[in-house]
Amino acid sequence: MPGVVTNSGNLSNEEISKQYTNLCQVEEAFRITKHDLKVRPIYHWTPSRVRAHIAISYLAFCLVRHLEYRVSIQYKKLSPKSIVHSLSKVQASILRDFDGKRYVLPSEFTQDAKKIYQFMGLETSITPYRLESKEITEIKKLLSLREKLVSQRSGYKSTLCEYKHFLIRKENVVIFSIHEKMIKELSKQILKIEMNIDKLIKSNDKLKKQFDLINSIKGVGPQTALFMIAFTDGFTRFETWRKFASYCGVAPFPHRSGTSVRGKTKVSNLANKKIKSLLDMCAKSAIQSNPEMKIYYERRTTEGKPKMSTINIIRNKLLSRIFAVVKRETPYVNTLAYSN
Repeated sequence: MPGVVTNSGNLSNEEISKQYTNLCQVEEAFRITKHDLKVRPIYHWTPSRVRAHIAISYLAFCLVRHLEYRVSIQYKKLSPKSIVHSLSKVQASILRDFDGKRYVLPSEFTQDAKKIYQFMGLETSITPYRLESKEITEIKKLLSLREKLVSQRSGYKSTLCEYKHFLIRKENVVIFSIHEKMIKELSKQILKIEMNIDKLIKSNDKLKKQFDLINSIKGVGPQTALFMIAFTDGFTRFETWRKFASYCGVAPFPHRSGTSVRGKTKVSNLANKKIKSLLDMCAKSAIQSNPEMKIYYERRTTEGKPKMSTINIIRNKLLSRIFAVVKRETPYVNTLAYSN
């Protein structure tokens, strides 16, 4: 008959049982971290890497415990090993057609895996979908890296500008020199990224044509054209410009609820903020450089219409033109030039 031996005479049977259960949980935690999460052996030797390895392993253990808890209270008790085993069966096959396009074919979900996905707020669709091309994936990565480097360069430029106002250059040669070298090096790397992006665009005839067509619209620049191509996957992900307008947060939505709420029409904050900011800059540039947009903006503001509302309309106009020129495969024609 099983039992527990203890040298403490002050604990009740219930307290002894609880402490023993806690000890089992501690031993289980050691087993999970060592065998399932592979926290040991440690193949790093520098202190910083060892600490990072331990920190990542601990974070993974916390996530496993949280997932185990969520599943146990909403479904049934599953061990971490069972959870990993169920999730490892969720796979997908990548198929290629004769044109080189790639398609993803997700596998069927087991009952446990489906429940785990559901409790964590993840989709369990098994519908096949098209995978973006390698060129688009590479362009996205390069654009993301360029954005980070541009942000860092702006920081160095801003700091250098401040130093010039209150520091004497002769007394702070090192500070000025390092900042100027960093700005120069970042500019060099940004140019290198831009050259690689340009090479990728030129290597694909379809992307090159789309890039040139988008740039034919006044107010729309190369960066906007690149981001439009990247986030629409070469204009295959969105059927119409209105759907993309909703995706990037420039489509106005009515603020209504029943008969009691009749608010102003607003755009949604749930959007791709990068594309939205680029379209905003394009709209303001078009007002300055495109006579048609300038006349439209001045007419609406003279009538007392809100400026931001007018700018948002111009964003949508530019977006519709971008999709139109790509769909027609012909450059944009400035009809205002032929009106007189």
